[in-house]
Amino acid sequence: MFKDELFAEEGDVVIYLNSPGGDCIAASQIYTMLMDYRGSVTIKIDGIAASAASVIAMAGTSVLMAPTSLMMIHNPMTAAFGSKDEMEKAIEMLEEVKESIINAYELRTGLSRARISHLMDSETWMNAKRAIELGFADGMLTDEKVMAEMPAFEFSDRAVEAALINKITAKTRKDTPVNKLEPETEPKELPQPEPAPKHGRSVDELMERLHLLNN
Repeated sequence: MFKDELFAEEGDVVIYLNSPGGDCIAASQIYTMLMDYRGSVTIKIDGIAASAASVIAMAGTSVLMAPTSLMMIHNPMTAAFGSKDEMEKAIEMLEEVKESIINAYELRTGLSRARISHLMDSETWMNAKRAIELGFADGMLTDEKVMAEMPAFEFSDRAVEAALINKITAKTRKDTPVNKLEPETEPKELPQPEPAPKHGRSVDELMERLHLLNN
């Protein structure tokens, strides 16, 4: 099903990965399909990529992790029943499976096989930052809305007050009819308005000033 969906179309793909893991053979198949895919494969780990799921993540052209996501690598496990010989065969099989998993980790991270083996022995849990440091991931998912540049602005109550008076005054003068037959009168001396308070003018003061300017 995964293969049919992956190869149904061409072009770059984005895969959201959130899995606690599972069958290592199934993970190997999915890993191989992604490696064979001709387009760019972006793996976005938005929850957890643990155990076999971490192997799938290694096939991404780019591996990105959410700041809250986790990755976990450990040694493969199985269930066995039988004689001593059967137990020894199971151990040998697990050792080979581990070596095959190390192959995928080594190709992605560039870490030594001994270092990767030690991390698997310790069942290593990594947050996004640590996974990036070790090479298991390439970057961290970011919020483009937060990272986008915001326009600068400045607010001034005096500037708003002056703009409001200018707009009302201009509209009032424009709407007032001019009587050409009325004799000209001496210009009146306007009283000087009192200094504006620090926190703006009251409605009555604004209307009084507007009345004076209109006359």
